[in-house]
Amino acid sequence: MTVQKEFIITPMLHHARLRQPSTVFEKSLHAALKAWYTQPGDQLEARVSDYVIDIVRDGVLIEIQTRNFAALKHKLTRLIENHPVRLVYPVAQEKWIIRQTTSSVPISRRKSPKKGCPFDIFYEMTSLSGLVPHNNLTIEVLLTRQEEILRDDGRGSWRRQGWSIHDRRLLEVLSSITLQSPDDFCGLLPAGLPQPFTNRELAAALHRRVTLARRMTYTLCKIGCIEMVGKAGNARLYKS
Repeated sequence: MTVQKEFIITPMLHHARLRQPSTVFEKSLHAALKAWYTQPGDQLEARVSDYVIDIVRDGVLIEIQTRNFAALKHKLTRLIENHPVRLVYPVAQEKWIIRQTTSSVPISRRKSPKKGCPFDIFYEMTSLSGLVPHNNLTIEVLLTRQEEILRDDGRGSWRRQGWSIHDRRLLEVLSSITLQSPDDFCGLLPAGLPQPFTNRELAAALHRRVTLARRMTYTLCKIGCIEMVGKAGNARLYKS
């Protein structure tokens, strides 16, 4: 049994001036995060073990990934064998939706009702559950304010009625949390969960969909934070 601890979110102490993307191949969010994160003396786009690393700082390899952890799995597996790696992932705690025409003319700007939280990391963590915990792998979740640019080009999903996501922009980094040990991940469980609990009870406590709860319990079981202890009907029961 893992003892649940209160998770502390550490406020950021500085906000560097956001610079424009360095290349046309680099999306705005990734480029702005790299510019925000970079400190004097850092090496940018350095080659280590046949891989290009976003930032190298005092021997630590820093990779900024805005989505799709699965694409990084092979790279991380190789790198953490011999190097300390910090994986930085932004979550939009506050998001503004900007709609544009296909020619980039602004149509509207509104605040999204959705608010991201640290446990949103579990949408991605199933891809890396076999790599954590590891002494050489640290995951840093940045809670941010972002703008999402939608364009009326007919290429988006049916859920967005054809509007496509053209870009994401960083407005501000609000705070961060660091995840490395099993206790760090277990600290993302909401307080007051019944013991044992189901995915639906976890989803209700998180105010999120059951899909996220299932991803969360899958990852936490792999890490060793929780264990499946039985079933209630068709629902799996978990205990921390």
